[in-house]
Amino acid sequence: MGHAQESADEGTRHTTLSERRTGRPERLPGTGTGDRWVFGFPGQARAEVHTLGARLHSLLLPDRWGNFADVVLGARDAEQVRGPAGYFGATVGRYANRVADGRLPVDDVIHQLDTQPTGHTLHGGPEGFDQRLWRCEPFHSADRTGVRLHLHSPHGDQGFPGALNARVTYTLDRDGDLTLAYQAVADAPTVVNLTNHAYWNLEGEGAGDVLAHDLQLDASLYTPVDADLIPRGAHRSVIGSPFDLRRPRRLSDVLTGADPQLALAGGGFDHNWVLDGGRRAVPRKVAVLYAPVSGRRLDVHTTEPGIQVYTANGFAGEVTGKRGHPYRAYAGVALETQHFPDSPNRPDFPSALLRPGEVYGSVTVLRFSTR
Repeated sequence: MGHAQESADEGTRHTTLSERRTGRPERLPGTGTGDRWVFGFPGQARAEVHTLGARLHSLLLPDRWGNFADVVLGARDAEQVRGPAGYFGATVGRYANRVADGRLPVDDVIHQLDTQPTGHTLHGGPEGFDQRLWRCEPFHSADRTGVRLHLHSPHGDQGFPGALNARVTYTLDRDGDLTLAYQAVADAPTVVNLTNHAYWNLEGEGAGDVLAHDLQLDASLYTPVDADLIPRGAHRSVIGSPFDLRRPRRLSDVLTGADPQLALAGGGFDHNWVLDGGRRAVPRKVAVLYAPVSGRRLDVHTTEPGIQVYTANGFAGEVTGKRGHPYRAYAGVALETQHFPDSPNRPDFPSALLRPGEVYGSVTVLRFSTR
């Protein structure tokens, strides 16, 4: 394995020889972000998940020459996970993305959610699932290895009605595919929208910006936003705009336009795309991210109806990465498979309502390759 792996993942150096051979999950000492679990088959992708926020902290992948690097942005200082790096790699909820004014209607009753300084609720509120310690159980078989994380969210948590039991499962298989599977049940009507908030740089975290990456999305429409990044009005066609990513386009080419929507998001994307075909029972490919220097490619498959793309426009060096490099604008890109922002207040959007006796389910498969 290459030198990038050694510098990117301190936990790998503590892995025993038997664990390296089998890929069986290993629990490592915590560093302020809960327990750390490392897993992955020899010679393939290797993941590290932390129980604080059910967080994907690192993922080691080979490039076209077989050299490994960590492609997930993460804070070097664990204390930053309680602040500016709170969403990095985390499982966010109970409702990922934004709920306008914290106003949550459920069965004709308006619930007031906890809000951030913007006056809106983002990613479940100020103390969302990204700031909770999840209970973890490892699993391993001949072809799959990973961890399941569980969280109980009581009635009234951040203002959400109903007690919720949530689970997220990270699975690596022998092909190096990483599957994220979410489930939840509730004892009263509520809303659920869970996703992962990893920032990707397929050249390696801390290797600079992602502006040379190519991005493709299978989406003919997106949801335009206002100055608070709340969806307003009807879906808008991507044709003739920087949002037309139906064929691969270099991010530097599409983010340099004068589109007012880019300006509202601080000079880049922080928008939801309406995926062609809507929600599916089985994951289908919806996005491709490609890094030309390393040759690493990420194909995103999901059951979800939307994907939020955030190009880290607001990064300004507040977070120092695992290899000691401050993360600045465009240091990574988040690809958040999800229901649409503010769906509870938009009857025209796919419903995120979960009732007692129902099971919320969402699956996203991250398929990695090189070319």
